[in-house]
Amino acid sequence: MTVSEGNPEISVIVPTRNERDNIRPLLDRLRPALAGRRAEVVFVDDSTDETPEVISRNADGPPGLAVRCLHRPPGERQGGLGGAVVAGLRASEAPVAVVMDGDLQHPPEVIPALIEKIIPGGFDLAVASRYVDGGTASGLSGRVREAVSSSSTRLAKMIFRRRLAEVSDPMSGFFALRVASVDLDALRPIGFKILLEILARCELSVCEVGFSFAERHAGESKAGLKEGANFVRQVAGLRAATLFSHRRRRAVGFAAVGFAGIGVNTAAFWALNGPVRMSALVAAALSTQVSTTANFAGVERFVFKGPKGRKIWTRYLEFSAINNAVMVGRLPFLALLIGILAVPAALANLITLLGSFAIRFLVNDRVIYGEGADMAVTDIGEKKRVGPVLVSDDGERPRHTEELPHGGAGGEWRYRYDLHGILRIGSDVELPELAYFRLGEVIERPGSFSEDLAVRVGRLGGLHSRARLYHSTTASGIRWEEQVGPLAANFSIDMSGPVTVTASPTLARSPHVLYTNVVEPLLRFALVGKGYMLLHSAAIKLNGAGLMLSARTDTGKTGTVLRLLGLPGSRFLSDDMSILDENGTVLSFPKPLTISDHTLRAVDSEKLTRGEWAWLRVQSKVHSKEGRAFAMRLAEHNLPIMTINAWAQRILPPPKYDVYRLVKCTTAKAASVSEVFIIERGVAHHSLVPQAQAVEEMLANTEDAYGFPPYRYIAPSLTVNGCGADALLRKERGILESAMRGALVHRLGSPDFSWAKDICDITSGREWKVSFPGGANSFLADSEP
Repeated sequence: MTVSEGNPEISVIVPTRNERDNIRPLLDRLRPALAGRRAEVVFVDDSTDETPEVISRNADGPPGLAVRCLHRPPGERQGGLGGAVVAGLRASEAPVAVVMDGDLQHPPEVIPALIEKIIPGGFDLAVASRYVDGGTASGLSGRVREAVSSSSTRLAKMIFRRRLAEVSDPMSGFFALRVASVDLDALRPIGFKILLEILARCELSVCEVGFSFAERHAGESKAGLKEGANFVRQVAGLRAATLFSHRRRRAVGFAAVGFAGIGVNTAAFWALNGPVRMSALVAAALSTQVSTTANFAGVERFVFKGPKGRKIWTRYLEFSAINNAVMVGRLPFLALLIGILAVPAALANLITLLGSFAIRFLVNDRVIYGEGADMAVTDIGEKKRVGPVLVSDDGERPRHTEELPHGGAGGEWRYRYDLHGILRIGSDVELPELAYFRLGEVIERPGSFSEDLAVRVGRLGGLHSRARLYHSTTASGIRWEEQVGPLAANFSIDMSGPVTVTASPTLARSPHVLYTNVVEPLLRFALVGKGYMLLHSAAIKLNGAGLMLSARTDTGKTGTVLRLLGLPGSRFLSDDMSILDENGTVLSFPKPLTISDHTLRAVDSEKLTRGEWAWLRVQSKVHSKEGRAFAMRLAEHNLPIMTINAWAQRILPPPKYDVYRLVKCTTAKAASVSEVFIIERGVAHHSLVPQAQAVEEMLANTEDAYGFPPYRYIAPSLTVNGCGADALLRKERGILESAMRGALVHRLGSPDFSWAKDICDITSGREWKVSFPGGANSFLADSEP
């Protein structure tokens, strides 16, 4: 792989499936087409043949062009070709991406023309079209396929008249786009037609460039009945989803409030025109003022619920002004209906109200309230709702109804931990993840232990309709309460002095959840205040040198560490989190290792009993990547997710073992990091990573480890010694940038979890082979030096 200097300007996304004979010709034509630009080619591969190996063999090229391959295993190929394109866009490191097929029916020579429409043309999307000047569809194989393609295009344009009005070829798979302009989370790809998905779901400025659709260079077309069925499903799903866009949903709400207002207006009109005996025109004018006030209250409460940029009285005057302007405009029509056409007064009033609806909605939506209703946070009195969580300011210090007794003799803590003399923790709850740092029971004198972080137990909260996060307005603290009262996994955090966590009994009885979701994020921020960072990474000491591994959660880091510990001269420092200082020194943090399903192959079978093995297989299946993904999906709904997590882990604890139970090894207290390995699944590859890019990826991997709620809700409110979250994260970045200055950073890809062997080859310069004594995996040096 050729590594470019600096981030690429252009990413070419090429989804492939069994295209081994097309890779070399495609790259040979891409390189001159992209000459003079910093670019990367990202193959997203779903192949069952040798395509990934062919990509790897042909990846070397001129400086400025990097070639990457993301191979998706069978279980991760959601969305077909469209899903592959979305995966490539997520992995893109450039602001502009070009999407094309890998069969050379999309000529690479057209890419510069597409890019020019984005940079400097200013468009969000440039489509290579077969149906504009300079375009032909000659590459379609046979009349049947031509008829299917043209019919699909006509069907899509008929169903999405407005969105596709300026696009002649919405079925094209060849286009360029500004990545930031597309909401990737909104896409739901099915099958081939990813461009149709993007056009239907995203508001973009679009242009077209003509191109000649060529014949397939090699291989077989993937089109067939299945893809036809996928197209029908996609069009139906898109139509259903886009019928109710944000604006349409607001329009429906506005109409509902308006119909309620019509009732108010009609009742007021009848009262004024009937019993009070006012003229119809005067009665219409006054009843409009009554319904205007009622409609304003309804619109504010139910339709445009997001934060507003102007004061409520300003909005009311603007709202009233537009209603009265429309009223003045409808009075002549009202007079026409009543006086000339002899329509009953009440019915005439109703007709003119319906006619004015569209004008009033557009002015309110685009002028008075702008796009406020699209905000993720909606006002509810003094509270805000963020997804499934209700956020509120609380006028007093975070409180609990009853603090349970704590401490041993002299009020000392039951459990005391000291992290390398940097941080001290006193706790009423045993925290198994910190067992390595636990101090003995005997202390020299009462009160000699001064903690930086305290963990107490107390009863908090009551019954709620949804999870709540309370901010203290008079003290530095927050309180988290879920829906189920005394059974909930609630907690409060007081940051006004030494950071104090008060956990509910339910949460305290699930110490892993308490530590992972509450204590560890606080340790992360507290360590930054001391000049250290808690980095999501593994670290070992090999022949005196410090090696660090970084990866996304559930990649295979733990299994790699276990294999490396079988090497002579290796010593263990950490697996999940590492304490790092600005000089590049990593300190030991040997938490118990979590054994997921794919890690079992690296565990020494002789270290565990037969019963432990059987139970471990069950635990590792439940606490797997798939199980975590399911829990994350649950967390997006109005569920007491912390409580569910706490009870689930009490019933089926996570598979956690000290490293000594799994492999024979020794530990080290510290090491100076000389090399870092960013490991990822996919086609086998090795490249060097620029330090700036490495910092970004390692920070992203650390954030990924804190993805489970409630971290994302509480993190913005955390403070340490007066420093807020943003300031602490900037300090964290500075520590990592300084630490990485003396380190060599590698990127390693593997389709078969063989990173340990690759790391051995790179660091030792010798060949290593794998053996399986007694069912365990370990690496032994060849006899040749």
